[in-house]
Amino acid sequence: MKLFTVIKNIWSIKELRQRILYTLGLLLVYRVGSYVVLPGVVPNALKNFSQANRGANDLLGLINVFTGGAFDASAVFALGVMPYITASIIVQLLGFAVPYFQRLQTREGESGRKRLNQITRVLTVAIALVQGGGYLQMVRGIPGAVSPNIPDALFWFSNIIVLTAGTVFCMWLGERITDKGIGNGTSMIIQAGIIARLPQAFTFEFTKLFGENKLLIFFVELAAFFLITLLTILVIQGVRRIPIQFAKRMVGRSGGSMPSASARDYLPLKVNSAGVMPIIFAQALMFLPATAYQYIAGNDGQAGGRITMLTDIYSFGYNATFFVLIVVFTYVYTALMINPTNYAEYLKRSNAFIPGVKPGEATAEYIDNIMTRITLPGAVFLGLIGILPSIAATMGVNQQFALFFGGTTLLIMVGVALDTLQVIESYLLTQKYDGLIKSGRIQGRSSQGVQLGQPQ
Repeated sequence: MKLFTVIKNIWSIKELRQRILYTLGLLLVYRVGSYVVLPGVVPNALKNFSQANRGANDLLGLINVFTGGAFDASAVFALGVMPYITASIIVQLLGFAVPYFQRLQTREGESGRKRLNQITRVLTVAIALVQGGGYLQMVRGIPGAVSPNIPDALFWFSNIIVLTAGTVFCMWLGERITDKGIGNGTSMIIQAGIIARLPQAFTFEFTKLFGENKLLIFFVELAAFFLITLLTILVIQGVRRIPIQFAKRMVGRSGGSMPSASARDYLPLKVNSAGVMPIIFAQALMFLPATAYQYIAGNDGQAGGRITMLTDIYSFGYNATFFVLIVVFTYVYTALMINPTNYAEYLKRSNAFIPGVKPGEATAEYIDNIMTRITLPGAVFLGLIGILPSIAATMGVNQQFALFFGGTTLLIMVGVALDTLQVIESYLLTQKYDGLIKSGRIQGRSSQGVQLGQPQ
């Protein structure tokens, strides 16, 4: 009954209802485009090849999950929003290293943000052209995948334009969802592709185990998946609360003023401040061994064998390297994103302090020590999440279903779901309705403490 009441309340808010319908409509357009095949491509040949050879290259299988099957189907949205994400990461990293981009991010306000968006879009087109050429090269290498009736020049020219236009259109859909829909548009598009593949993975695993009279194992896998999801939510939502106190203020006229009671609050530091970015960076680096293998294996068999170990997601070398990279990138990205000095300066400007800690440099050092300690369990957990799909596949879980047991897939699903709940929760509370839940907490509630830069 509570669920139906919440749905009724959501539907009764006109603006929220329009945003939800607008988001669903654009996501439907995206899913339709995922089934429109490129000109001159034979879909059945691609499907048969991917089913027969997908186990040999699981990194491409992960890209196929992100695009909702459009990658294997050679659809116009085969690249999805991945070039846009790559361009965004590059621009973000340039903001840490290049003074010009630092100035655009921090000092020039709205005009700087618009300029960064323009640079990101131009870079997205360039990356899509390069990745589109590589994708078409891969398609050309599949026997029978390209119709012999289409000239090579026409096939390359037309499809590179179509793939790039598809990426730009997906980027536009994401921006429209962000502006007029609900949640982050780019994340919602990736989420739509992931969810589109989830029922197929569930069905395949159920059919496989049911045919082998191992239905109990299927329910054990579901329980494990549910538990892993809960732990992921726990870590994403987990914060370390640092108590802070605002200095007393004088109340009343100058003749008979009295000190007011000092306000108490807390400064929330997230256990996982880096989010999904460390896994994305680590996976980008793990593509390099596969590329190097193509050049080394033929000339140096021993070196090629060592590199092959790093391209096999079931090998100890791959998982150990991937785990270490995730932990390292978690610390690096957290250090780039979280500046304890900014926290200390903000507290000082707000006339607040941490009890028992001197303002200024001592406060920054105190926050830095806490961030270093709480980042370790977050980094280790993120590393375990990253290698869980490989562990699940090694234990006998079907590869399609194993991809949902962790890694970027699970983090995106959980993160987008929490962000969407946060937006809906804000609308409900603004309209004086009960929230989605009466107990617990969702990021964005007023009880979440003092945020950096938030006025008191």
